[in-house]
Amino acid sequence: MRASPVTLAGGLLSLVMCVPRVARGEAASIWQTAATRTRTVPVTTITTVLDLFVYPVKSARAIARSRVRVGASGFEWDRQWMLVDGKGTFLSQRTHPRLARIVPEITANALVLRAEGAQALSVPLDTRGDRVAVRVWDDACDGLDQGAAANAWASRLLGEAVRLVRASPGMVRPANVKFAHPTPAPLAFSDGYPLLVCNQASLEDLNRRLSSPVPMERFRPNLVLTGLPAWAEDRIDRIEVGAVTLRLVKPSTRCSIPSRDQLTGEASTDPLPVLRKFRFDRSLRGATFGENAVIAEGAGGEIERGSRCRVMFDSLPAFPT
Repeated sequence: MRASPVTLAGGLLSLVMCVPRVARGEAASIWQTAATRTRTVPVTTITTVLDLFVYPVKSARAIARSRVRVGASGFEWDRQWMLVDGKGTFLSQRTHPRLARIVPEITANALVLRAEGAQALSVPLDTRGDRVAVRVWDDACDGLDQGAAANAWASRLLGEAVRLVRASPGMVRPANVKFAHPTPAPLAFSDGYPLLVCNQASLEDLNRRLSSPVPMERFRPNLVLTGLPAWAEDRIDRIEVGAVTLRLVKPSTRCSIPSRDQLTGEASTDPLPVLRKFRFDRSLRGATFGENAVIAEGAGGEIERGSRCRVMFDSLPAFPT
């Protein structure tokens, strides 16, 4: 059931946000236990879509969009391609930071890849190719080899034999049902969920704690919100943007990629040690920034930068009765 609209007075939101954080999977039993001594406060507010990003090639440069089409597996073209090694295992900036130098573009007919010192590579969008077995983390996937020219281009850039593969149509790779249930959440080549939602105010709060600020691009979000207090995303249940409804299902535990400059791939300010001091989630065994999301309603719809969106927070234990 959706929460009724409530005006977010500063005191009320502060009260909601100061409730100790628990993993979403544990929350229901905790609230049920506390039902006799607390009452819940459903909260709804309006905020704004600040930025939209698509990453056609996994771990390569982002494309900033003014408008995106939303499919069941995320934003159109997001993580539809990736590079794999000779065993079919995906490559990322964790081990291949030069991937940050690959600049993708989606034209009417092709995926175009550019990198300094290399000629542009054009891969037709209707390319099929030979089916190959590939892997993203523990998930076995079907990929379509994008051809000898694409493989040679990427191999020269990275200095080793690699392949460019595209997600096979009809590939079955669901998000973790422990968190995504009951929403069906198919994936292409993203790490584990269709979308990553981040909050601009949280970045600003983090940057106040760092010796040198980092840009939002380090965290590779798909959708960035503005107009919320810092870390309010921890408590968001759903976001409605036009006909599209996103459900936030799991905090994103962070790896080493945010320590990389997203233009060069070079090591730079690492926010992870600071995040660990105040954003470490014991149940997830990692420092968190941003929220993984699934598409609950409205696949086929669009989201536009600058759109107003309705944000519904979880019903949380608020204060003793």
